[in-house]
Amino acid sequence: MKRIVTIQDVSCFGKCSVTVALPIISAMGVECAIIPTSVLSTHTGGFEGFTFRDLSDDIPKIKEHWKKYDIEFDTIYTGYLGSVKQIDYTIDFVKDFKKENTLLFVDPAMADKGKMYTGFDSGFPAHMARLCALADIVVPNITEASFLTGTPYTESYDENHVKMLLKKLCELGAKKAVITGIAFEKATQGAYFYDSEANEYYYYKAENIDRNFHGTGDTFASVFCGAITKGFDIKHALEIAVNFTVECIKATLPEADTHKYGVKFEECIPSLIEKIK
Repeated sequence: MKRIVTIQDVSCFGKCSVTVALPIISAMGVECAIIPTSVLSTHTGGFEGFTFRDLSDDIPKIKEHWKKYDIEFDTIYTGYLGSVKQIDYTIDFVKDFKKENTLLFVDPAMADKGKMYTGFDSGFPAHMARLCALADIVVPNITEASFLTGTPYTESYDENHVKMLLKKLCELGAKKAVITGIAFEKATQGAYFYDSEANEYYYYKAENIDRNFHGTGDTFASVFCGAITKGFDIKHALEIAVNFTVECIKATLPEADTHKYGVKFEECIPSLIEKIK
């Protein structure tokens, strides 16, 4: 059985980060180990007064314990990292656990819609870029791609602009890059991929549903990472991830006004299992 370790926070209520990654990856038939970077009572969007416990200093302790047992991973999957210290600890983990055939999959979850997430300053992307430089695959949204590459953010972009960002992401050091949430027209939205080694681009789009839900990026990344780890080629994995994310959004629409803490990915897992057979 293939094995992924995901390094990101745990929201006890709300569908994002580990709360999404663990069940989705497990449902895909891939073992999923976790390194929780923090524990929150809820995710930070839409909830006030949430509790937060920083687990940064547990990361190196977990790493050292695992080293004693020669535990190995097919994929290291990083998500939301809440501080520069957590980035440094994650880089140390990668240096110790990334073997020749280990995939490093980095979702630099730190910004959206032209703004950094709460708690991050303008210097944070430079530190995240150090982790992205080690990645085999990096999967930012267009805001994160802009900040990582020092490119002015714009909501009015064309295909040439997206290709430029993808190339700049790979110039950081990543072998392959995907920018999510790309829409050149209102009716469709998708993900744009670039393989720097083959100098190949690929864009896959699906129906654009004009509603925002928390955790859709985590849903996409978890499915995409799981499919690649299982051996699907990048293009097929991208298609599976985009289509499943859209399916989850559609499943949530009937209760969109009250179900504000994530998409109903659980209802769609049987469909995901069929997609990867």
